[in-house]
Amino acid sequence: MGSSVDDPSVFTQILLGLRFRVKLIYLIGVFLVFVSASLDTWSQASSNFAASGNHLKNEKSPYLKQHAGNPVWWHPWGRGAFEQAQKENKLIFLSIGYSTCHWCHVMERESFADSEVADALNGNLISVKVDREERPDVDAIYMDAVQAMNGFGGWPLNVLLTPDRKPFIGGAYFSKDQLISLISQSVASWKKNPADIRKDARNMGAYLKNQQHEAMSGEFTNAIFSAFFRRFKKEFDPIQGGRAGSLKFIPSYELRVLLRIYRRTGNEDALAMVRTTLEHAGQGGIFDAVGGGFHRYSTDDHWLVPHFEKMLYDQAALAMAYLEAFQVTKEPEYERVVREILDYVLRDLRHSEGGFFSAEDADSDGAEGKFYVWTQKELKKILTDDEFNQLAKAYGVSAQGNFENQANLLNLQPGFLRSKRSQILQSAVEKLREVRATRAKPHRDEKILVSWNGLMISALAKAGRVLNETRFTEAAKRAAQFILSQCKDPTGGLVHRWIDGEVKGSPLDEDYAFTIDGLIELYQATFDSHWLTQAKRLQKSQDQLFTDRQAGGYFLTTGTDQFLLRRGKRFLDDVVPSANSIAALNLLRLSALLVDRPMRERATRVFKSYPKEVALDPGNYPELLIALDYALDHSKEIAIVGTRIATEKIVRNLAEGFNPNQVFAVGPPESQDVPMLLKRPLKNGEPTVFVCINHVCRLPTNDLSKAKKLVQDFETYQLK
Repeated sequence: MGSSVDDPSVFTQILLGLRFRVKLIYLIGVFLVFVSASLDTWSQASSNFAASGNHLKNEKSPYLKQHAGNPVWWHPWGRGAFEQAQKENKLIFLSIGYSTCHWCHVMERESFADSEVADALNGNLISVKVDREERPDVDAIYMDAVQAMNGFGGWPLNVLLTPDRKPFIGGAYFSKDQLISLISQSVASWKKNPADIRKDARNMGAYLKNQQHEAMSGEFTNAIFSAFFRRFKKEFDPIQGGRAGSLKFIPSYELRVLLRIYRRTGNEDALAMVRTTLEHAGQGGIFDAVGGGFHRYSTDDHWLVPHFEKMLYDQAALAMAYLEAFQVTKEPEYERVVREILDYVLRDLRHSEGGFFSAEDADSDGAEGKFYVWTQKELKKILTDDEFNQLAKAYGVSAQGNFENQANLLNLQPGFLRSKRSQILQSAVEKLREVRATRAKPHRDEKILVSWNGLMISALAKAGRVLNETRFTEAAKRAAQFILSQCKDPTGGLVHRWIDGEVKGSPLDEDYAFTIDGLIELYQATFDSHWLTQAKRLQKSQDQLFTDRQAGGYFLTTGTDQFLLRRGKRFLDDVVPSANSIAALNLLRLSALLVDRPMRERATRVFKSYPKEVALDPGNYPELLIALDYALDHSKEIAIVGTRIATEKIVRNLAEGFNPNQVFAVGPPESQDVPMLLKRPLKNGEPTVFVCINHVCRLPTNDLSKAKKLVQDFETYQLK
């Protein structure tokens, strides 16, 4: 996983450490005479450019709107800012964040709302503000630069660029004094001898533009799962689950790989690591016991005190992890967690027309977590004695609390299960939810991102199928209809984001890959060929817009933004998975459903485009391993021919359990929209099952037990 976090406690001390100090000392030593440039000079310069003003007032991005009232003369990313920088030969101050980022709020209050900082910026630089969720392509470039400079990164990301947008120094959170000092020194250096800065920036620009990796040679084998397993087990926290350490993210993608390893090897340690992680995380304060859904991460080593923001992509990823764990174990607690995650999303993150908003903030009423915590005194006023006593025992309530100011973060105590909650305890939780709804709510980021919606559509559709829950399937359908009808350009292609009827942003590879994945899952849940047809259409567009025809794989962008230093590819799984890995699995599944062998060959090209580093550290590429598990297993194409009513019981039986490496096609024989059903006649006039591997089919059968045996066959391997 990436090293970028929205928490300066992780990197502030390092930021002030040796590497950063060396850079600042160098600037100070060489250009000391110019450090004394006064704020009076900056103020005078400000008056000369007063007509510039803040250019964010008409932006719809929630993050940019949060900065639209700043005295800083912000520009959005685009031609106006960069042409002005070139014309006036000014450095660019680029600041990147997102609307639910706690430390972005802190820096906005401390610095960007401050007139002294504004004078320093306005008189000397062109300031550009970027929403990283609207422009992950911009963020990826400058995050790579800062990580190359300092070894780490985070948000808010603040970088100084030459007029041609090449970075030369940057970091994450800066205090007001640090920021003014950085501006002063950099501007003085630029005025005294810009050649030195241009040289550093040119070198960094070349590094960013020409980042190359040596692609995989040969073929991936099952040995890569052994390497992943050894590394994960070495880093595993055997007590609390997840990776050992004082800052804990739930490794949802890695847990799904472990479930696949368990399925094909029978290794009990793989399953035990999944269980330990999901059980402890689900009990901790990182899970919202009242409203459902997971917070971003835990700031301690036992899942108690979270960073309180809630992200749509986390809900999708964790719903998938708990859902697959439920398929393996049939553990009711995992099913309950899935339902509470998705209930939260449908209640609090859904637009009235079906799409899903991006996130909820950690802060409310100016304090992080205030919305979510309770004092014992509050709880006693709200609840009956029986309700309070049961809640206190089940969730660890005490007079001294376990959070700031004697507040309590509800966390499920050992021996208690939410799936076996008493009626009295259920009544208590519902009362708390009603009371909490009257509190000042955290800010909700109401932009609808196509890529993140694709992840949630996939999770909802799969949950609807596995849990036999129609409302989840219907929610997935409504969201897919919204994306396909509202989030498109005049040609019918996808855009990146939608806000209040405005579509904006060239699409990214993840917009297509994640949406296609959601549509495939919707077809698996409904067997409505409309979703398969749309997936086929979008896959064709993704291939045309993003394919690297020389090296294989998919570029991050379409290449239409002339101001980006590179087009780039993304292979690492970070807060969202790599679009290349999702696309590889899409191609494998579509190849089966559409009986299209060239699609499988294109998936192989994607695999071969991955860097050789995968073999050394596969833990950074778990979504790739999920796709590889499909490719290396005896993955199945299962065609069930007959009427929907007649085949319903057969589908339910054959799809039971955890068999991730298969696709189903269901419908009457010779269904023209589903090639997998073509040339599949009924046998004996009854519903018939065809089980195939890579388009080679076993004899058709009407015998359900025989079909089930064929479906459940898989290729085993040994961990080494």
